[in-house]
Amino acid sequence: MTAHNPRSCRMGSSSPMRILSEVGRARHHRCRRRGFTLIELLVVIAIIALLMALLLPALGRVRKQARAVVCRAHLRQWGTVLALYAEANEGRLPSDPGGDCGLRLLRGAFLSGDPNERDDAVHHLYTKDIICCPMAAKPDEQGRRFVAILGSPPVIVEGTRGSTFRAWQMTVPPPAFRGSYGYNEWLFNTRFGGPSPTVSPTRPSGPIAFPEVHIFALRSTAAIPVLLDCGEPWSQPDESDSPPSSKWAGQGGSMDAFCMDRHNGYVSSLFLDWSARKIGVKELWTLKWHYTYNTAGPWTKAGGVQPEDWPQWMRRFKDY
Repeated sequence: MTAHNPRSCRMGSSSPMRILSEVGRARHHRCRRRGFTLIELLVVIAIIALLMALLLPALGRVRKQARAVVCRAHLRQWGTVLALYAEANEGRLPSDPGGDCGLRLLRGAFLSGDPNERDDAVHHLYTKDIICCPMAAKPDEQGRRFVAILGSPPVIVEGTRGSTFRAWQMTVPPPAFRGSYGYNEWLFNTRFGGPSPTVSPTRPSGPIAFPEVHIFALRSTAAIPVLLDCGEPWSQPDESDSPPSSKWAGQGGSMDAFCMDRHNGYVSSLFLDWSARKIGVKELWTLKWHYTYNTAGPWTKAGGVQPEDWPQWMRRFKDY
């Protein structure tokens, strides 16, 4: 009788096929734990970078288009505000005896410097949230400063000018107020056919009193700009105004204040029929800024302007 050998039994219980199977499973588990190789990881990163390079410009264009839509929505709301003001005042916009009416209307309050003054002292509507284009919501703290004496009685107004992508700001009188739209100042004086300005008989030394413009009596209101993208609260363009260099786009006391590349060759504008739409930068010279304005002036196609006559930064834009 053969003696029992436990060791030989243990060795005999593991066949060669079973050992190979266990080795294969262990190798399979090691392969599953291995993960990406360096080359595979670099390929994935390269694909992601390629997709980002393709998508980011498109996303940037979509964001700018969305901001332009919001900008025109703000101007449509301003159209409602001014239409209500005109309706309540028998179709008349306020006159401008002291040069402050643009700020008064935009701010919604008189420039008295009185901290207790009501915010809705002018048009009884709160418009602070719709005075900035989304493309120019922040002021330039280091921008060109201005100081003016406006109103009657006179008030010292201080602030900084805006530009293409920066808002203008009024800091004095407080509270600070910023905006990136500006008014067509010609709507508030005799350039729209009202009687001659007069001096108050009770205050001969006082400011000249301009008559209020009756907008219901005006024609072609769809061509008369009211409120536009601007680097200042208001401006008074003329057909002879030369276009600005890119350095000072959005600043100045004439067409310069409105002429800027804020929306890829366009600016947003509210017109006197209370419609809001985008207009080409060169199209600014074809609008009816005041009743004697020549819409076929020297800076229009009808007036003979040539593509090379425009500053370099404007030559790629559409001609009008």
